[in-house]
Amino acid sequence: MDLNIVWFLLVGVLIIGYAILDGFDLGVGIIHLFTKNEEQKSINLNAIGPVWDGNEVWLLTGGGALFAAFPIVYATVFSAFYLAFVLLLAALIFRAVSFEFRKYSDPAKKKYWDFAFGVGSLIPALLYGVAIGNILRGLPLDGKGLFHGSFLGLLNPYSLIVGLTSLSMFFMHGAIYLAMKSDGAQRDKMSKWAGNGLLVFLLLYVISTIITFSSDYYLVQFYNNPLFWILLLLLLASIIYIPVGLRTKKYGRTFTASSLMIAAMTLLVALSLFPRLVPSSIDLDYSLTIYNASSTQGTLLNMLIIALIGVPIVIGYTIYIYRVFKGKVIIDNDSY
Repeated sequence: MDLNIVWFLLVGVLIIGYAILDGFDLGVGIIHLFTKNEEQKSINLNAIGPVWDGNEVWLLTGGGALFAAFPIVYATVFSAFYLAFVLLLAALIFRAVSFEFRKYSDPAKKKYWDFAFGVGSLIPALLYGVAIGNILRGLPLDGKGLFHGSFLGLLNPYSLIVGLTSLSMFFMHGAIYLAMKSDGAQRDKMSKWAGNGLLVFLLLYVISTIITFSSDYYLVQFYNNPLFWILLLLLLASIIYIPVGLRTKKYGRTFTASSLMIAAMTLLVALSLFPRLVPSSIDLDYSLTIYNASSTQGTLLNMLIIALIGVPIVIGYTIYIYRVFKGKVIIDNDSY
């Protein structure tokens, strides 16, 4: 058993779990920026109120797994994206506290916490895509794995397009979730917004894909790998079903299709990079891979044992919470 590949897959699973679960949280937050009706704002907040903090556990677990399995990648990426991570952390903090502060604020001040919640969701949705864009185009790493770049260099046109792609994807994902959790006018409104979000996402995704394949020095392996075609078919099938599900008001299935779409996209990115984790734009031989940037085999084995115990607990907790809070949002005195 190749433990390096196992951990590559495990980190990928954790990233997918986070993108799907916290992805709709972020989407709801972005939608909240454009919500004017107070009742609809309450539905937005209470739709994710019981689950958002549990969803972020996947981010913490993914970061911990990356640190344990590939510490050099963890150190390099966090150093390269230092200012971006500080901005991300600030956004997540404001997003978290906005729930409680808004609940206990007088009506005149609630708008400030609504803004904090919205912006605190929009910034991460954008920055996650910007980070992926920079990984796909390669970071300026030398032979020692040292980053030779700047924060402004990370905000290049390609990465910003990928960032806007992820933002529109989360917006659509969040709108589908709200359509599933609401009734009446808001459900119909979210269904329409999800359809519009899908169109924007598809446009940006096509543009970013064309740019990516125009510099495909590490994507050529796609065409010879059967897994690529399987994931591509899954992606296309998911995208095709979303408007069908919205039109027939089968929002649960539509949300599943949206989740599968996110999973397929993430796996396609992983497949394009493998076995690299961080390609070097200076020289591909300087890239950080699952082998030259990993922990020792003993560490990988010990951490795998811990992961086989911990990850099922996280999955079980997630399933239980979603079963407890399934169904439409009901506003009462204990609501946000």
